[in-house]
Amino acid sequence: MHVPDTKVALSTASVYPSTTETAFELAARLGYDGVEVMVWNDPVSQDVEALRRLSDAHGMPILAVHAPCLLITQRVWTTDPWTKLVRARAAAERLGADTVVVHPPFRWQRQYAREFVAGIGRMAGETDVRFAVENMYPWRYKDREMLAYAPGWDVTDEEYRHFTIDLSHAATSRIDALEMADRMGDRLAHIHLADGSGSGKDEHLIPGRGKQPCATLLERLARSGFDGHVVLEVNTRRSASAAEREADLAEALAFTRLHLATPARQLRGRPVPGAEGGRT
Repeated sequence: MHVPDTKVALSTASVYPSTTETAFELAARLGYDGVEVMVWNDPVSQDVEALRRLSDAHGMPILAVHAPCLLITQRVWTTDPWTKLVRARAAAERLGADTVVVHPPFRWQRQYAREFVAGIGRMAGETDVRFAVENMYPWRYKDREMLAYAPGWDVTDEEYRHFTIDLSHAATSRIDALEMADRMGDRLAHIHLADGSGSGKDEHLIPGRGKQPCATLLERLARSGFDGHVVLEVNTRRSASAAEREADLAEALAFTRLHLATPARQLRGRPVPGAEGGRT
């Protein structure tokens, strides 16, 4: 078998409403390669030194920082969206993370939305940290859609340098995730792996429990020399106990590792992008 160097991380959002510290503990115990920190209302998630101590204590590198872009985090790290991104970049640089995940603006953030594409491009040119803009989805109420994001929820409509694809968001959008990944091409830098049924709700199911092509996407990544990270960003709020949540996160990791392992015969005789360093 060929097992690529792709690292599999746990998003701290996967243990919500439990703490950032709980995510580090579980990631270490279950054998994840690292953590993506969701900066939200937990004070520890906002504190670089506290995060460094957790990383060192659990031997879990912080691979990515998710900037505070959610409705519930509008007052985290000030109310100015550009300040949030500057602080996310600084946190990533200090913690050794190579990616900042960012959502497109809400439509009511008019000035920020107007400047977003150019501003993200400018910031991406000022650091080695990747600003990976994440696909979102239209908001729905009964039979009506509201376009909540600007320039839009489909980030492939813009010339961003790097993308995050979120498969739960793709399910909510009712689009073909593989086609979106193809449009992202070599700018696809980061994966939020979760499943969805296409119900219109952002479900973040354990991979394999919905209808998204989670396995197929992972198998494609394994063959392509993908050099980003795969982050499990799943919803465990309905877990009946801590033990059930831990079992769900173990299942998610096992699913991901299984489908990232590609039969070596598929690779023989074919150049694999990124294989120059001895990956075969």
